[in-house]
Amino acid sequence: MRAAGVYIFDGDGNAYLDASSGAVAANLGHGVQEIVDAMAAQASQVAFAHTLRFETPVLAQTARRIAHLSPDGLETVYFASGGSEANEAAMKLARQFHLDSGRPGKHLVIGRWQSYHGNTLGALSAGGDVGRRTSFSPMLAPYPHVSAPQNESLQPVCPHDGGPDEQFDYIAEFEQVIARVGAENISAFICEAIVGSQQGAVVPPTKYLGQVRELCDRFDIVLIVDEVMTGFGRTGKNFAVEHFGVTPDIITFGKGVTGGYAPLSGMIVHDRIVDIIRERSDGVFRHGYTYSGHPVCLAAGNAALTYYTDNAVLENVVTQGRHLRGLLDDLQSRQPRMGPVRGRGLLLGFDLLDVPGRRHITSEAFNEMAMQNGAIFYPGKGRIDGIRGQHLLIAPPLTIQRVDIELMVDILEKTLTDVDVEVSSQIINERNAQ
Repeated sequence: MRAAGVYIFDGDGNAYLDASSGAVAANLGHGVQEIVDAMAAQASQVAFAHTLRFETPVLAQTARRIAHLSPDGLETVYFASGGSEANEAAMKLARQFHLDSGRPGKHLVIGRWQSYHGNTLGALSAGGDVGRRTSFSPMLAPYPHVSAPQNESLQPVCPHDGGPDEQFDYIAEFEQVIARVGAENISAFICEAIVGSQQGAVVPPTKYLGQVRELCDRFDIVLIVDEVMTGFGRTGKNFAVEHFGVTPDIITFGKGVTGGYAPLSGMIVHDRIVDIIRERSDGVFRHGYTYSGHPVCLAAGNAALTYYTDNAVLENVVTQGRHLRGLLDDLQSRQPRMGPVRGRGLLLGFDLLDVPGRRHITSEAFNEMAMQNGAIFYPGKGRIDGIRGQHLLIAPPLTIQRVDIELMVDILEKTLTDVDVEVSSQIINERNAQ
């Protein structure tokens, strides 16, 4: 098996266009030698140094560069390895901030249904992935949840839709949860600015995050925005929250920070939190991981950040994202199994719809058929209520070019056609067997 550019090759030499960037992590494609060389050089110099005792130059440099990309006021970076760790750290930091601020009762984290923040118990407790939560529900913290907003194109199948002239008031629901649980008990609210795997690139109503910010300010709730999937240019901005003009208290990141070349994640923290920790806890965050600030992983991140800049990756996302969106919108107008296309930049998605008189197909089965045609997409389910709904996420490497985008859409169209050809054949065979 090998990989190069936007393609993965299996052991038999078959090529697959990586239309999902793996798990939406391989943002820069495969085989970027500059990142490989930076990792090797760092490993030969110092491969491991525990951050409790040492701060490597690559740690300080990478942190400064990430902070520079962030909204104003978020100046401090704490590193971990995976997105789950980053979100766990953010929830714990919010708790320590409240303790140091004289609000010891604040400990609950409000999450949203149809969201995903990681597979560790704390992250799973705050997340709203019904499928992943079910087996471990007795072990999860009793965190309250609110509904994840839908955008206008999804309102016809939104479980809270009251009709064409009425939209569910997500902010009113949030206020009701605060009143029921008690603001004095709520430490943080965590959400994705644009929902990734659990809803397939759903963009919230324009004013939603601003209204959430106002509620969090009013009730002293730390706002954590999970950008593990959407950070570092995926949506056409450095961070997806920039589309909405909102400054969170903490941004968590991962995946694309190294382009998938090494496990690196972290959180970017607002000065108002850091100042309290410095004043009341001598600047000590009572938390840590063995591999926080791992030098080789940081070298991968630092080299990836250079690659993003030197190769105008953000500009490419805007250009190619616009082209991809146009092709998908055109395809959707001709394909009854495709719901309206949604998302931003190179994080796009759509619902796989049932067609009257034709057999149902899951997103996972659809993706297996797409692989036979030469492309790998990101299947998902449960957008409507955690169980119902099948969707497909399209998130190729941010370095993808026009020719490969057009091939990707051609493969998608062929697979949509193959679905009904295969279903028709199955029906005919079943009838002949009767």
